[in-house]
Amino acid sequence: MMERMETMKEIGNGVCAARGFRAAGVWCGIRKNRSKADLAMIVSDVPCTAAGVYTKNKVKGAPLTVTQAHLADGHAQAVICNSGNANTCAPNGLEIAEETCVLAAEALGLQPEDMIVGSTGVIGMEMSIEPFCYGIPLLVQALRPDGSEDAARAIMTTDTKVKEVAVEFSVGGVPCHLGAIAKGSGMIHPNMATMLCFITTDAAISAPMLRKALQEDVVDSFNQVSVDRDTSTNDTVTILANGLAGNREITEAGPDYDAFTEALAFVTQKMSFLIASDGEGASHTVVCRVSGAPDRDTARKISRSVISSNLFKAAVFGRDANWGRILCAIGYTDADFDVSTVDVTLQSSAGSVLVCRHAAHSPYSEEEAAKILAEEVITVLVDLHQGDGSATAWGCDLTYDYVKINGDYRT
Repeated sequence: MMERMETMKEIGNGVCAARGFRAAGVWCGIRKNRSKADLAMIVSDVPCTAAGVYTKNKVKGAPLTVTQAHLADGHAQAVICNSGNANTCAPNGLEIAEETCVLAAEALGLQPEDMIVGSTGVIGMEMSIEPFCYGIPLLVQALRPDGSEDAARAIMTTDTKVKEVAVEFSVGGVPCHLGAIAKGSGMIHPNMATMLCFITTDAAISAPMLRKALQEDVVDSFNQVSVDRDTSTNDTVTILANGLAGNREITEAGPDYDAFTEALAFVTQKMSFLIASDGEGASHTVVCRVSGAPDRDTARKISRSVISSNLFKAAVFGRDANWGRILCAIGYTDADFDVSTVDVTLQSSAGSVLVCRHAAHSPYSEEEAAKILAEEVITVLVDLHQGDGSATAWGCDLTYDYVKINGDYRT
């Protein structure tokens, strides 16, 4: 699978890369700053099969409840999402989410049940429908087949980078496209989704197979991302498939389904990297690749432990090759394996250095290690020598700026 992913053709235009999708982003008044768009929309020209996965936090934003109900039949046609207010724990939250869908559907000539609704921002603030009444007509007028970046900007909160990815692939010899936009910078920790991500594709795939593909994909992509060990209340990943590519509908496992899941993995894993690299206050991206584990689930857990360790994240910020913190994080992983055979290598564009062999010190140059840790992307290679299980997780360092950003987030 990885070999085929490496040969895929990455393209531009995010959620508008797939045929028949338009998008837009406008300012509607949820945010005080008029220069910051705060309302996004994605629309397909035709009905879509659809699926979603959601946060496991017991406290959930009202839009999740509404979206889950709308996707129960496996179909949708449009997305509307605001930033600036999470619509979570708001006294009128459900009413606002439902009315937003009504207003958007009326403006698009659709049914409210055709809408996916999302929100992101401050938790616990009351919300008004007035900004949506003002912004939705503007949003519909602004829809364009090259509007992906505008939509991506409109869902950003503390993000510093626009996050959009798209790829071209083939299903049964028919060219297909799959793209995504996402927001995620803080409150990022593996527990299903860890952000907002909206995915579109022009491939034809049945609702049950689309749901299966998404649910299986997040285990190796968005569930493997952590910035600060805080799982948000609004985490949602949805996918719309409108079938306009013209391929034979994917209704069962086989080569066509494999081609689709490989394209999905390409997009979601690259998006996972982008989210980790934009962690609040981050100066380094940390990638942990585990190999030689007894099984894949063990590899996943170990890689997540390493990139989630605050002590190791702080060491990366300080360019300190303190591999003992890596071994400590491996050691408290809730899985069954022998720690005595573990090797750890630190790697970046500046080179690589083996810092731990068989769970013990391996002689290395501190100066060389510091140069490796000075690069923007740091990779931790962990080899257990106990099997064929492998996995990757994505994180970032822990800096002073993270505290500054979250110390005055509301004010």
